[in-house]
Amino acid sequence: MKDSILRQKSFAFAVKIVRLVQRLQSEKKEYVLSRQILKSGTSIGANDHEAEFAQSKDDFISKMSIALKEANETAFFIRLLHATNYIEDEEFKELFEDCGEIKAMLISSIRTAKSSIKMKIYSLISLFTLHSSLFTLHFVHTALRLFLRSKNVEKPVCTFAPGFFD
Repeated sequence: MKDSILRQKSFAFAVKIVRLVQRLQSEKKEYVLSRQILKSGTSIGANDHEAEFAQSKDDFISKMSIALKEANETAFFIRLLHATNYIEDEEFKELFEDCGEIKAMLISSIRTAKSSIKMKIYSLISLFTLHSSLFTLHFVHTALRLFLRSKNVEKPVCTFAPGFFD
């Protein structure tokens, strides 16, 4: 099965984050922020991969929502690393744009999943309403037949629904 665009982008982004952290730790001896961005930046793809085999639509939405939160946290650390001169403008721009694209894709996936749940609910409500209407019609039909028989009316004529009493 071919990976989705989101899966490909989140994996490529995680690779960039790992390389960034390696450089921050080896060249700049920065360990605190780098550990934080390593966790959040790689967690995006991990949660996306986990969502692939979600147990339910709600589980899928939960995993994708966690990935979105991690992406948002990663964007914060990218901004912080840039503001504190750990990363240059060009690298900041690339990472921040990649993170923004991933966030937009996650939001879209979550919205699509939520709307499909709503559609199923609306379908079930429609089916229930139809079933209730048919049950009510059957009940009225039976009650009318019994009532008319009790009044010795053999076969009444229904002008608005021919064959209603057949």
